[in-house]
Amino acid sequence: MRTAHYERKTKETDIVMDICLDGGEIEVSTGIGFFDHMLCAFAKHGGFGLKLKATGDLEVDGHHTVEDVGIVLGKVMLEALGGREKIVRYGTKFIPMDESLAFCSVDVSGRPYLVFDASFEEAVVGEFDTCLTQEFFRAFVFNAGITMHISIVTGLNAHHMIEAMFKAAAHAIKEAVAVTDSTLSTKGCID
Repeated sequence: MRTAHYERKTKETDIVMDICLDGGEIEVSTGIGFFDHMLCAFAKHGGFGLKLKATGDLEVDGHHTVEDVGIVLGKVMLEALGGREKIVRYGTKFIPMDESLAFCSVDVSGRPYLVFDASFEEAVVGEFDTCLTQEFFRAFVFNAGITMHISIVTGLNAHHMIEAMFKAAAHAIKEAVAVTDSTLSTKGCID
C-alpha cells in the first residue's frame, strides 16, 4: 500500500493528514464546509484514502488553511509515491458538471508547474473564497512535484466550476499514479 502521514504546525495552521493512494476511508475537517466537500470529492474520485484534520486562523480568512492543506496534500502524495517508479505518469480528464466543463492534464514528473485557467464571477461559495482554488492547486502541485494544466472550458456557476476542477484533477492524478510494469522515462527514472 502506498501510504504517507504528515503533520505540519505553524502559527497559522495545525494540520494532520494521512493518505493511501490505493483507497481507504475519507474523513476531512478543515472548518471550511465547501473546501471539505471539494477534498472529499477529490479523494473519492481519485480512489484515495484521506484522513485530514486541519485547524487554522479562519477568523482572518481561509487563505492560510486552504494553502497549507495544499502544501501538506502535496507532501503526503509525494511521499506515498516514493521514487515515482512504475507509475503511468501522465493523466488527462475532462469532467462535466451541469453547465460547467473542466479539463485537467498532469505529469507526475518531479518538475512542478501549474497552468491555471479559470475565473469566477462569484467571489465566494459558502465560506470559500473562489480565488483560493488557484492557491490550493499551486501549493499542491509544487509540493507534490506535479506539472498540472487545469482549466474551465465552459461554466457559469462557481460551485459547479470548482467542483468539476477538483474532480478532473482527481481523475487525472488517479490515472497518472496507477501502477504499471515499467518506469515511463527514456532516462530510466522520473525526475
